[in-house]
Amino acid sequence: MNTRVAMSDLFSREEITALTSKSDLHGGWAVLSTWAVIGGTFATVAMSWEYLPAWGKLLLCAAALVILAGRQLALAILMHDASHQSLFKTKWLNDTLTDWLCARPIWNDLHKYRVHHMRHHSKTSTVDDPDVSLVAGFPTTKKSLMRKFIRDLSGVTGFKFAVGRVLMDIEKMEWTVSNDRRWISQQGRYWSDYPKTFLKNSAGAIVTNAALFSALWAAGHPKLYALWILAYLTPFPLFLRVRSMAEHAGMPTSNSALTNTRTTKAGYLARALVAPIHVNYHKEHHLMATVPYFKLPKMHQMLRERGHVSEPPTYWQVLNELSNRVD
Repeated sequence: MNTRVAMSDLFSREEITALTSKSDLHGGWAVLSTWAVIGGTFATVAMSWEYLPAWGKLLLCAAALVILAGRQLALAILMHDASHQSLFKTKWLNDTLTDWLCARPIWNDLHKYRVHHMRHHSKTSTVDDPDVSLVAGFPTTKKSLMRKFIRDLSGVTGFKFAVGRVLMDIEKMEWTVSNDRRWISQQGRYWSDYPKTFLKNSAGAIVTNAALFSALWAAGHPKLYALWILAYLTPFPLFLRVRSMAEHAGMPTSNSALTNTRTTKAGYLARALVAPIHVNYHKEHHLMATVPYFKLPKMHQMLRERGHVSEPPTYWQVLNELSNRVD
C-alpha cells in the first residue's frame, strides 16, 4: 500500500504558504456568481415564456433544469470548500454565510457535513471511508451505468434521497451524504417527537427555500420554484454521481492521494454541469485540502511540471473506463 506523501517533498515552505492563502474576495465572487446564474436562469424563463410555442417552452424548461442542477452542485461544492475552511478567509463568512447561502438551500448542513467529510479525507479509499459506497462496484457494464443514469434522470434517485433526508432529519437514521443507512434506536421516543425533531433539523432548509419561493412570488412568478425542486430531484443526482465517480471510482486502495484520487480534465460544459468551482482538481485537493479553489489549477500545473502527476483524463474517458466491464 502506497504511503501518504509529505507536502515538503512536493513544495517548498514558501510555496505551501502561497498556495494555502485564502481570499474573502474570491470566496464572495464564487457565491455571488453562482446565485447570479440561478437568478438569471429564473429571469430568462420568466421573460421568454409567453413568446415561445409549446415545444419551445419544453426546451426552455429542460435547459433551465440542467443549468439550475449545475448550480445546485456548485452550492454543494462551495459548502464542501467551506468545510475545509478554505472558501473564505473570515471565519463567519466561511462557516455562517456559506451555511445559509449554500448548504441550507440544497437541504444540507455545513457543520454536519464537515464532520462526515473529514472522515472521508482521513480514510480515503479504505473500508472506513464513509463515502466508499458512492464509488463501489466500478468498473461496471455500460448497461448498468445507463440504468443508474436513468434512475437519476427519472427522479428515482432524487426521491430516495429526499426520503432519506427526512429520515435523517427526524433522527431515525444517522446523518450521511453516502448511500449507507445506519438506523438509530427509537426506544423511548414518542410520535410527537418526530415533527419537533424534523423542524429543528430542517428549519434552515425550510427558511432558505421559503425565501427563494418568496422572491419568485414577489417577482410575479411563484410557479418557477417548481424548476428548483425538479432540478434537485432529476439532473442534480446525475451530476453528483458523475462527480463522485470521477473523483475516486476505480482507483486503487492506497494511503496516497497521488494514487487513490483522480483529477479530471474539465471543459466548459463539464465545468457548468459536473465540475464547478474547480472541483475536478481532486487529486490536488486531497494532497492539500486547505488550498482554495482558485489556486488548484496553479497547484496542478506545478505538480505536472515536476513530474508528480500526468495529464488527466476527460470526463468522457473516465466514464468509458468505468463502464468497460464485459459480462
